[in-house]
Amino acid sequence: MKILIVGGGNMGLTFAKSFINSKIVDHRNMLILEKSMKKANELKKLELGTVFGEPDDYIEDTDLIILAVKPQDIQQLFSTVKPYINEQQVVLSIMAGVKINTIQKGLGLQKVVRVMPNLPSQIGTGMSVFSSSEAVTRIELAMVQNLLSASGKTVYTDDETMIDAATAISGSGPAYVFYFMQGMIESAKQLGFTQSEAELLSYQTFKGAIELFNKHDYTCDEWIAKVTSKGGTTAAAFASFKNQRVKEGYQEGIESAFRRAQELSELD
Repeated sequence: MKILIVGGGNMGLTFAKSFINSKIVDHRNMLILEKSMKKANELKKLELGTVFGEPDDYIEDTDLIILAVKPQDIQQLFSTVKPYINEQQVVLSIMAGVKINTIQKGLGLQKVVRVMPNLPSQIGTGMSVFSSSEAVTRIELAMVQNLLSASGKTVYTDDETMIDAATAISGSGPAYVFYFMQGMIESAKQLGFTQSEAELLSYQTFKGAIELFNKHDYTCDEWIAKVTSKGGTTAAAFASFKNQRVKEGYQEGIESAFRRAQELSELD
């Protein structure tokens, strides 16, 4: 398989590294197109594959093209890449808010997969939700899922609108986790711990809770019940959370993220 990644930013680089490290593709068949000369030179030093600064006939010979540029650069991308596109190629887009039919029209092909990855993909623990056009075959979908699995877990949906929902949950989700971690760190400092101690308390608590959840078949409510004793400290915290509508506020925030994702999807 020969893969071309258009865009050498964080996510493009993440995919290139994960494909190479998992031996899904070798260096000879990993191509990167990066228009910034400075960034292209930096990418060449990483020796992840062949780096190009301009589009050319090599594009037509690739099996999969991954679009990893900023959504606002989409029209420039279409105009520069389209002349070299083979209509039988599969295009995988990680451009937030850009619909499948927009890519089909812009590049003049039908086989398009749209994916929403997230930041932990950089270390192989990501969550990617993807959808595709009807022209993509089952074999091609399996190929794409295998590639995405190199950077974490995957979920396929045949309803493209669910990509917006995934953006609000797993796409933006790491920031929600960091937000709550920061709240715990600040509280720990107020209670007398040093910065490093507060960070360790927060990090290890989140890490341990996730590992517990993964190793046993209990729901979140059941785990909460195991930690909470009547009249105890956890019960006091949850009474305050309830009075402050913490859960409702959290859910309203996710709803806001979802609505914004829908708005962005309508802009193209």
